[in-house]
Amino acid sequence: MKSKKSIIESATTTLKLESEAILNLLQYINDDFVEIVSAILACKGRVIVTGIGKSAIIAQKIVATFNSTGTPAIFMHAADAVHGDLGMIQRDDIVMCLSKSGNTPEIKLLAPLLKQSGNLLVGMLGSVDSDLAKQADFILNTSVEKEACPHNLAPTTSTTAQLAMGDALAVCLLEAREFNTNDFARFHPGGSLGKRLYLKTGDLAVKNEKPSISPDASVKDVIIEISKNRLGAVVVIADEKIIGIITDGDIRRMLENHTNIEEIKASDLMSTNPKRIDKDELALLALEIIKKNNITQLLVTKNEEYFGIIHLHDLLQEGII
Repeated sequence: MKSKKSIIESATTTLKLESEAILNLLQYINDDFVEIVSAILACKGRVIVTGIGKSAIIAQKIVATFNSTGTPAIFMHAADAVHGDLGMIQRDDIVMCLSKSGNTPEIKLLAPLLKQSGNLLVGMLGSVDSDLAKQADFILNTSVEKEACPHNLAPTTSTTAQLAMGDALAVCLLEAREFNTNDFARFHPGGSLGKRLYLKTGDLAVKNEKPSISPDASVKDVIIEISKNRLGAVVVIADEKIIGIITDGDIRRMLENHTNIEEIKASDLMSTNPKRIDKDELALLALEIIKKNNITQLLVTKNEEYFGIIHLHDLLQEGII
């Protein structure tokens, strides 16, 4: 087995090589890069991204990033392309082909076929003297000095460079399209990421009970209302307006400081001017208010009227935190 020291050295060397390879890409952000961005922005079709082997895996990731940031894209495996999948390419599509060598048999066969169909061909490659480079209309140079693999065989540094170049391209397109958080939310409705971008406080509050009590209510009634609704709080309402909130913490503090509770009313326990948020605000903003004020419940209002309560646990359950 390798020693702890040698394991750390190996990992460190790998990360250094790959980070240096990414920085080396800066010299290849040139006129071709700018023209590729412009061509994709003007494209009326989609970006078809293809490759073979490990490059095909990176191509799939680039496609996923494009689609999620406003650039329609489709993955086409280079090996399948020559067995029927070329039919997915339409007249207005741009084809981007990823290959380290640019000389694999599948790529050498595919490149001239793509040119015959008249589609713009972008080559993301590690050899500017390759067959693919000669066929491509534009080149994204992802050359690397060596792989992180000690035998200089397994694609490691080269695929990292492809991935980084793809991200650079996607971000440029995103910014050029003025793609904003609302656009992002439309494409990411599922999971915690989407919820952070679109889930409203009202969506959470409507699932909870709406505990309320009058300012003259007894301590017993307050405790019953808090316990019944399992939100750890009850809102004090007078003349249909919010005048305060009582939390289970307020009850505990009252019991610590008073032995005779018979004459204590809800108005004696409540905190006035409770923190609140409109039902149409993002749940993410509710989380910020809760954190900032070190509270666990937050009132939700509609046109300044009582709409409901959200609890810190609601945000936890939805994955907002």
